[in-house]
Amino acid sequence: MKSITRTIWILSFVSLFLDTSSEMLYPIMPLYLKTIGFSVFLIGILEGIAEATSGLSKGYFGKLSDNSGKRLPFVQFGYLLSTLSKPMMALFVFPLWIFFARTLDRFGKGLRTGARDAMISDEATPETKAKVFGFHRSMDTFGAVLGPSIALLYLYFYPEDYKTLFFIAFIPGLLSVLATLFLKDKRVDVPIEKKRTPFFSFMGYWKVANPEYRKLLIGLLGFTLFNSSDVFLLLKAKDAGLNDTLVIGAYIFYNLSYALFAFPFGSIADKIGLKNMYMIGLSFFAIVYFGFGLSDNIYIIIALFFVYGLYSAATEGISKAWISNVSEKKDTATAIGTYSAFQSIFTMIASSLAGLIWFVFGANVTFLITGIITLIIIFYFLVSFSSATRNKIY
Repeated sequence: MKSITRTIWILSFVSLFLDTSSEMLYPIMPLYLKTIGFSVFLIGILEGIAEATSGLSKGYFGKLSDNSGKRLPFVQFGYLLSTLSKPMMALFVFPLWIFFARTLDRFGKGLRTGARDAMISDEATPETKAKVFGFHRSMDTFGAVLGPSIALLYLYFYPEDYKTLFFIAFIPGLLSVLATLFLKDKRVDVPIEKKRTPFFSFMGYWKVANPEYRKLLIGLLGFTLFNSSDVFLLLKAKDAGLNDTLVIGAYIFYNLSYALFAFPFGSIADKIGLKNMYMIGLSFFAIVYFGFGLSDNIYIIIALFFVYGLYSAATEGISKAWISNVSEKKDTATAIGTYSAFQSIFTMIASSLAGLIWFVFGANVTFLITGIITLIIIFYFLVSFSSATRNKIY
């Protein structure tokens, strides 16, 4: 645990508190939206737009963070905006207001992500990147266990009282903001040349990035193009016969699996290679989506949520560690932010497309198509990185 520094501990607790807040609402979000008149297709559009906003702002603010040489202001204000958005979702039920509040939450995520991940990367070496990112993801995801658990307990006593949960979620969000006050920016030894940073300037990074980064992004984004929002997994679980309590319970099960395995998977990835661990993660993902597409058995679906946690544990932190290892240190926030920007744009397309396919052809076809595409992406990585170097960058 020597590689887990004070900054990593604080950032991990900050993420734990906000994730408790956000994930208290995430599993009930599609249920709440349905009660106020949102269709499955409109939910897909909402999630897609929210993620696109998050992604574009991740790219811009990641670039701005690198140009300014500062990380902390982006982290603090990002967590603040996401916290303020929580009670806003319950104030009014007008669609435009819901879109605004949800988008504000994702804008806050975009504001903080690149700078936060750069702070994490700066605390690690190439040989410990996966472990450090895995530890952060593990702590973050324990919030995703606590949040839905609180929601489940509350809804047990107050069934379908979704609105109150949005106000309760404000409390751990506020704790996350307060925890950021204990962070400090690292002193920059080399003077930073202040530059004008247009909103889409991060897109130019693709041209100057090294070939390994571009090759990696092609695979990561190809996968993202068919990886829709987790909301669709929750909706399938609901359609399979799980009641609200079991839907939230399955989501908790997923996050518990994710939280328990993210850190050990990160440690293993530093030993066996980031690419190998990422391939294992994609294999778990394919199993889940083929399972959802071929079965409506509630026990199988609950088990698949556990496997889905293994997928997240083997890919989320690993992908960022991999990106930070193949990009220059001075461009870390830009490299991760650029990936996150395109990732969210592709997630918007994937969520909208999944909603449309679900509406026209049904849930099973939606999941089977994603499973097949995942196998193709696995083949791409195996071929493109078949001569992976023996050093620890991947």
